Amino acid sequence: MSLVELIAQADERGLAASGLACLDRCVPLLGGDDEVLRPLWANLASGGDPAAWGELLEEVRVKLGVAEVVDDEGVEDEAALLARRMLAEAPAVRSAAEARIWADACSVASLQVHRLLDPAEDEASSVDARREGRTEGMSPLVAAELRRQVSVLELLAGHGAGGLRRALEVSTEGRRVLRAVVSRRARGRG
Repeated sequence: MSLVELIAQADERGLAASGLACLDRCVPLLGGDDEVLRPLWANLASGGDPAAWGELLEEVRVKLGVAEVVDDEGVEDEAALLARRMLAEAPAVRSAAEARIWADACSVASLQVHRLLDPAEDEASSVDARREGRTEGMSPLVAAELRRQVSVLELLAGHGAGGLRRALEVSTEGRRVLRAVVSRRARGRG
């Protein structure tokens, strides 16, 4: 099943986890530590209060210095801008309708971030083809991100709240990879 199909079929928790996982993997671009999104992950667990989502989200935005609207004027790092937008555009209300829009946008943004940071060429003209299942000539970093996005959605679809721990592990692995890529990139520029 393609990533687009998985997003279309996901429930509210799966959609929120999908968007959050994409954002979590891109935290190194925001200068955040590994624990900054932990309260949002906890909110998705059984017993988490959906009404508290907006307040927790605002706390994360403050910690990372991201306003609800991101001004891209004068921004040189497109990957960091995409990550900032993921956080800025996160819905304050945890509903399926809003989470679906956010999860879809985060999926595209995260794949684009990985595409921008991958030194290998991706043969597709856009990440949309990748999300629809056309994977020929895909660069390694984009391929790994696509697998992670699919895994998170499949884990939540198959296990509900019980799949959150494994989804977080998948996201943590991706964050470590991206942190290494960002570090190599900074050394190359320095």
